[in-house]
Amino acid sequence: MQSATIHKTYGYIKHMNTIGFIGVGRMGSRMARRLIDAGFSLKIYDTDAAAVRALADLGAEAAASPAAIGEEAEIVLVSLPTPPVVEKVAQQVATGGRTKIFVDMSTTGATYAKKIAATLSEKGIQQVDAPVSGGLAGAEKGTLAVMVSCGDKEFAAVEPVLKNCGKIFYVGKLPGQGQTMKLINNLLSATAMAASSEAVVMGVKAGLDAAQVVDVINAGTGRNSATADKFPRFVLPRTFNLGFAMNLMNKDLRMCMEEAEALAVPMIVGSAVRQLMGITEATVPEADMTDVVKVVEKWAGVTVGSKK
Repeated sequence: MQSATIHKTYGYIKHMNTIGFIGVGRMGSRMARRLIDAGFSLKIYDTDAAAVRALADLGAEAAASPAAIGEEAEIVLVSLPTPPVVEKVAQQVATGGRTKIFVDMSTTGATYAKKIAATLSEKGIQQVDAPVSGGLAGAEKGTLAVMVSCGDKEFAAVEPVLKNCGKIFYVGKLPGQGQTMKLINNLLSATAMAASSEAVVMGVKAGLDAAQVVDVINAGTGRNSATADKFPRFVLPRTFNLGFAMNLMNKDLRMCMEEAEALAVPMIVGSAVRQLMGITEATVPEADMTDVVKVVEKWAGVTVGSKK
């Protein structure tokens, strides 16, 4: 039984018949469903009533507020859009008086993670960094990369829960280390998308077939996450519906640049990528991450698309 496993590994977690999950939107709902399927009893909250109802139909129990979840769940997971929202929800959960571990699966950044961890520690709650990468498909299939930083005891407690969401990487013991790992990943993901957009548009401007350009790149040393996945599935078919909003990517890039500056690490390429992504957000309505190619297309005067 799931609760028995966690109780055995982490003594002061006494009652595991309820786990809290706050933020059941596009990513959170998929992770929450996997926990329900794994046999966990979930107490959930979201400002979107329809999202809550969908999970309630599968067996989750709706809560009136984050504080109400904090009254019943000793482990609370959150998947939320921005650092200030994570901080506010953490404070509300802490008023419930029962939560012992607060698991942040959002992309919050190291600065906020450290701040939230310090605040929760004063109330006897331990924070666990657990941001994820792998998109909607990874959340659906349980194949996310879960980047965890926390103490050994906390890791022993949350591992039986988080393993249902994907592959766990225990990257460190300090608050913020998991968040830094996530920002590094997203910086590379954005860089691959930006550079690949320029490369493929250049090929098309020179008269090459876009699909063949992508195929050749994927057979050679230029292969990356954008050419291997995003271009074939979302750019060449002109759907641009990866599901990662550009405003969220730009939030991650901003936090990455801030952390790099604090660490005295140069971000010459990263700064250029952030600028191009910012232009995309400003000029393409409700931009998806993959929409960056549209900006390069407009400047070059060509359109990328498969002729097949």
